[in-house]
Amino acid sequence: MSDDEPTSGVEPTLRSYGVSVESIDAGDPLEVTYMTAFPGREVHRREIGRALNALIDRAESDAWEPVRVEATVIRAPGDPLGTWAAEPAWFEGLLADELTETEFSTRVLETLTHVDGDESSVDDGDESDGEETPEDRAP
Repeated sequence: MSDDEPTSGVEPTLRSYGVSVESIDAGDPLEVTYMTAFPGREVHRREIGRALNALIDRAESDAWEPVRVEATVIRAPGDPLGTWAAEPAWFEGLLADELTETEFSTRVLETLTHVDGDESSVDDGDESDGEETPEDRAP
C-alpha cells in the first residue's frame, strides 16, 4: 500500500491514540485486531472510543473515507475478548451532524459481543484516574 492511499495512515493513527494494533486490513471493511490494555472479561468501552475517535478525526480531515469497521479485541495473541463494528453511514451521519455522539456510540455498543456470548455488559471504564483526555471522549 502506498503512502498516498487514504487508508495508509490508519494504523499509525490508531497507535497514536493508544490502540495496540496487532493486525489491520485497511480495505472495505476495515478489519482491525487490537490488544486490550484491560484484559478482563469485557471489552473496555473507552478503548473502543479511542479507536473510533482516531477514525473520526481522520475522516474529519479527509484522510480516511469511512467504510465498515470490524474490530476484534484480544487479551493476548490467540485469546479473543470480543468484537464490535461500525457502519460507514454512522460515521457520515456523525460528521454531518445528523447523529449525536451518543447516538453514534450507542449504535456501536449495540454491536459489541464478548467471547462468552454476553452482549449486555460493557465495561464503563471507571477504573481510570478520573481525568478524561481528548482520546477518552465519547465518540
